[in-house]
Amino acid sequence: MKHPLQQALDDYLALRRSLGFKLHKEGRQLPQFLVFLQKNRAAYITARLALDWIMQSAGRGRTQRLRMVRGFARYITAFDSRTEVPPADLVPARFIRPRPYIYSDNEVQRLIEEARKYPRDKPRGTYYCLLGLLAVSGLRIGEAIRLRMEDVDLVNAVLTIRNTKFGKSRLVPLHPTTVTELGSYKQRRDALLASQSSAYFFISRKGTPLIHSSIYRVFNGLSVKVGIRKARRGGGPRLHDLRHRFAVSTLIDWYRAGADVEHQLPTLATFLGHVSVECTYWYLNEYPELMQLAASKLNNRWEGKA
Repeated sequence: MKHPLQQALDDYLALRRSLGFKLHKEGRQLPQFLVFLQKNRAAYITARLALDWIMQSAGRGRTQRLRMVRGFARYITAFDSRTEVPPADLVPARFIRPRPYIYSDNEVQRLIEEARKYPRDKPRGTYYCLLGLLAVSGLRIGEAIRLRMEDVDLVNAVLTIRNTKFGKSRLVPLHPTTVTELGSYKQRRDALLASQSSAYFFISRKGTPLIHSSIYRVFNGLSVKVGIRKARRGGGPRLHDLRHRFAVSTLIDWYRAGADVEHQLPTLATFLGHVSVECTYWYLNEYPELMQLAASKLNNRWEGKA
């Protein structure tokens, strides 16, 4: 027997997925929440039962469950006035978003040059091209390793990024120097495969797609070798921080060039594949240099200099 809220949950998930959210965890856990309500003979959501279900998890899982239940409960209040939306501070938030590390130009150069010399690289230059592409494009690592041959258009100098984090696709233009490096890698890739074939652009020495664990292992080793990280394991600059560097560097360049950054932000948000421009605004709040540049531009505007 289905819970009375089952149809509402199906509609809620369908609505949010139509907006681009994948909701993998919600799709698994919210049905479990309905089972929990049914076991407790509850036809609607209460804060007490929500807390009981949330506390069955641990650590960060509790804050994730709270976020899921709150979103669903807010949706349900439009149809059932008995619904209680759990307060946002129902459980203490233990997860703090780590402040990204912004690589210097010199650090990026050392890192990709070390990747060029990686001895177990085959096709030669795989990690050199992969890390270089991440540094100059702002791609997520998952987006880069999912690139298929038809997604890499070296004639028109553009990448097609499909099925992104939020279910959207986008085009990413390439600089001529990047096209040259990717073209050279493609030749070596095709030579390695010979009569075999692979749908993916970046491949391993066996001709299979690259996997996250291998990439992180190689990246950590390269970072230690050039002195960016102290140890292969533990804290330190991350691979994903190359994406943050791209975003921050782009914003800084715009400010220094006198561009209308507020007007340009939606362009950067689209380029990065952010679900909304608010995600891109986060960088303005996190980095002192960006805040200083923004304040300077505002002062110039007040003084009639811009």
